[in-house]
Amino acid sequence: MHVITTPHASEQAVLAALRAAFTDLASGDSALPGQFAVDLPGGGDVLHFPAVLPAADVYAVKVSPYLPQTTGPAVVTAWTLLVSLSTGQPVALLDAAHLTVERTAATTALAADALLPPDARTAAVVGYGRIGRAHARYLRQVRPGMDVRAFSPSGIGEADDGVRAVSPLDEATAGADLVMLCTSAAADVLDPRRLPAGAVVTSISTNAPGAREISPAAVPELDVYVDARTSLTVAAELVQAAAAGWDPATVRGDLAGLVAGTAPPPGGQRPVYFRSVGLGIEDAAVALAAYAYETATTEGQA
Repeated sequence: MHVITTPHASEQAVLAALRAAFTDLASGDSALPGQFAVDLPGGGDVLHFPAVLPAADVYAVKVSPYLPQTTGPAVVTAWTLLVSLSTGQPVALLDAAHLTVERTAATTALAADALLPPDARTAAVVGYGRIGRAHARYLRQVRPGMDVRAFSPSGIGEADDGVRAVSPLDEATAGADLVMLCTSAAADVLDPRRLPAGAVVTSISTNAPGAREISPAAVPELDVYVDARTSLTVAAELVQAAAAGWDPATVRGDLAGLVAGTAPPPGGQRPVYFRSVGLGIEDAAVALAAYAYETATTEGQA
């Protein structure tokens, strides 16, 4: 079994792997159980992200422990195990910390590309840490002509090429066709209802308990899309909106449908909201891309 502690895959390879995985999911050629958590005695938990990719002959699971500390920040790690469906033997174990950032950003970029009109020109990245920078990087891969602004409450020392630091938040998001929320918040970051009809807002999950970036009260007034239907029981604001009377059946589509072109497009009368929580199929696809890179590199050095 290969143990890969510093996995690598190019942005193009990550995007291609995710497109292929969601295309297979849309056609029924792969399986995607939802994520689940195991609570730990004394606090913390371990998240599990399983997936089956029959075309690659692989079962995969990512485990991500969240371990609160009495002093200092919580310990958070992530590892992805690939197991052969032919032999039942482990194929590779990869440190998934970096890969999780890549798959999170690439998933958002795929969804944004599918939901935005062809003439979309302006994007705002809210939260410009590792994940925010990765979002900007992947967005430039799928929409290279977009003007990308970035905002961080703590300020931005230096933005990456092709990105402009803009403050305050209202100015960064003003007139934006796309707003990518990339924070670790467990409370509202902005109100999508204040954006123009058709504007796309994306949101991700973190390990923060009850993590959310918009108010549950806003959800019924948005065209909602999710990475997978299983996320409806995980994303805090969607769970809370449903408890308050919002009907989850009104979700317009998931990422498999967006990639395959079978999900209906936004109606154009309201802002659009895409919510991702992280899926095992994403972890599996990106781990396979990194494993392929490692194998090709190793063979090339032999």
